Amino acid sequence: MLLSLFFKRIVAIKIQYPGIADSIDADINNLTSLLNRFNIFPRGLFADKAIEVARKELRAECDYLLEAVYGKRFAQLLEGDPVFQVPQVIDELTTSRVLTTEYMNGLVLDDCISLPQDVRNWIGEQLLRLCLKELFVFHVMQTDPNWSNFLYNPQTGKIVLLDFGASREYDKSFVDTYIRLIHASAEHDEETILKLSKDLGFLTGYETKVLQQAHVNAVSILGEAFASEENFDFSQQSTTKRISHLIPVMLEHRLSPPPEESYSLHRKMSGCFLLCSKLKAVVNCRPLFYEIWNNYQFSDTNPSD
Repeated sequence: MLLSLFFKRIVAIKIQYPGIADSIDADINNLTSLLNRFNIFPRGLFADKAIEVARKELRAECDYLLEAVYGKRFAQLLEGDPVFQVPQVIDELTTSRVLTTEYMNGLVLDDCISLPQDVRNWIGEQLLRLCLKELFVFHVMQTDPNWSNFLYNPQTGKIVLLDFGASREYDKSFVDTYIRLIHASAEHDEETILKLSKDLGFLTGYETKVLQQAHVNAVSILGEAFASEENFDFSQQSTTKRISHLIPVMLEHRLSPPPEESYSLHRKMSGCFLLCSKLKAVVNCRPLFYEIWNNYQFSDTNPSD
């Protein structure tokens, strides 16, 4: 909803449908009971953990005051950034169920598919840069990669970031280990991938060789873009399809649920790759990661760093 206030300012207003927040627990419980009754969940999904994570995330997304806090946080973190803009929150018109921000112009990414190749390449590169910076520099990430959460303004050359309801923070200890995991993937170091995956809680150490190899393959696929010395053509990649082929093996042999952080993190990372794929962006991804890796400050010491 748009509103022209008495001080002649155009704002955007998001109003929550009545009863949504109050019905989350009941709706999830009913859905879980139904699915359990028909034994739909595969054993290796660890559905209870996934459902509790989803419950927590949905509760947070319904709290517009919390979303306003994260909107302001990102505005501070990205202050002075030459590319990204964050709408200002209008506190006087914001409550737990109503969020008001300044109105921003731009094209949703759906409408950017027809833009020139160099522009699409640039947009893809900036989205990847932001994704890496959110996790490895800010340690806070807006984890919803929905197309409508990004606007490209051709007049200003800026990318506007919208909707911070799915934002979450990541502990430094987790980020320290996860960046090592991505580095190991970029360097094709399968032994280190296995070790760090155990450290993070993806593996227990008692899995079958079949599962261990499937997990290593999945991590390696995610790291392919950062492993390539050449420009990575997202229109030719098959990341999602290849990982989906590994999922049945993981569901059959997995012994423990993945770490809670991974649900939102991998949603954002895979979604970012999918955005680049739909844009048919061609990006030199390796320097984006290694610029952060080479300047990363670990909180612990590790001889391999």
